[in-house]
Amino acid sequence: MATNLQSLPASRLGRKESLRRKSRKSRQDFLAMNLVRAGIIALFLVLWQLAADNGSINAFLMGSPEGIAKEAWRLMSSGQLWDDTLATVYATLIGFLLGSVLGALSGLLLWCSPFMARVLDPFFVALNGLPKIALAPMIIIWFGSGMLSKVALAFVATFVVSLLSAYQGTHQIDPNLVNLMRSLGATKRLIFLKLVVPATLPWVISAFRLNIGFALIAEIGGEFIASDKGLGRMIFVSGNLFNLNAVWVGIMMLMLVAVALYAAVSRIEKKLLPWHSN
Repeated sequence: MATNLQSLPASRLGRKESLRRKSRKSRQDFLAMNLVRAGIIALFLVLWQLAADNGSINAFLMGSPEGIAKEAWRLMSSGQLWDDTLATVYATLIGFLLGSVLGALSGLLLWCSPFMARVLDPFFVALNGLPKIALAPMIIIWFGSGMLSKVALAFVATFVVSLLSAYQGTHQIDPNLVNLMRSLGATKRLIFLKLVVPATLPWVISAFRLNIGFALIAEIGGEFIASDKGLGRMIFVSGNLFNLNAVWVGIMMLMLVAVALYAAVSRIEKKLLPWHSN
């Protein structure tokens, strides 16, 4: 007995030391990966600038890192870049959240009514297969060229994806678990809250990841057609003026926005599904 008591603290210390080593190695791996990524980007930019300087590529048609940096500074100094970025992020985020959350809730609620789900299924499949940008002219006519039409486009682009993903997730639930809860006297509401919703969360989060790109595509497409501000409008106008450096600035800002939104969804996933995250 005494031997077991004495070995317990040593065992705990060993586990703590193992966790510290894993954490330290994880940080080292993360730093090494980011250094390699930064090196690849730096090498690409240097080669790009050298090619533009010696005439291997046409800087007027392709842009150059130096020209992009100067254009980014000009747009930031004037405040245009921040205004356009905020307009795009705001419309994308609102449309993304409304479409993803309401779509997921609708998909989960369809589990409660299999008959209604079968009735509506062809309509949702048809709408999901429709390129949402085709709806942009009508939505802009209905809601105007301001922020509301861009939010509506992002909403339409994300709603059906979340709905179908959540509903598909309900089909993956083990029927034996549902029957077990029913045999124990659980109501349909209790089964929905305690089994259906938690079991479909991975499907919902996966749809959120996809919807980041869909929301941005729909929002930028709407800005291309009609808008008074936004990164899509800036890219469209700069392209018409053959200002390729400004086009690259807009594209890079869109990439940063997409990465930030994706990181936010990943953070939510780690909070809600710590066992599911890598």
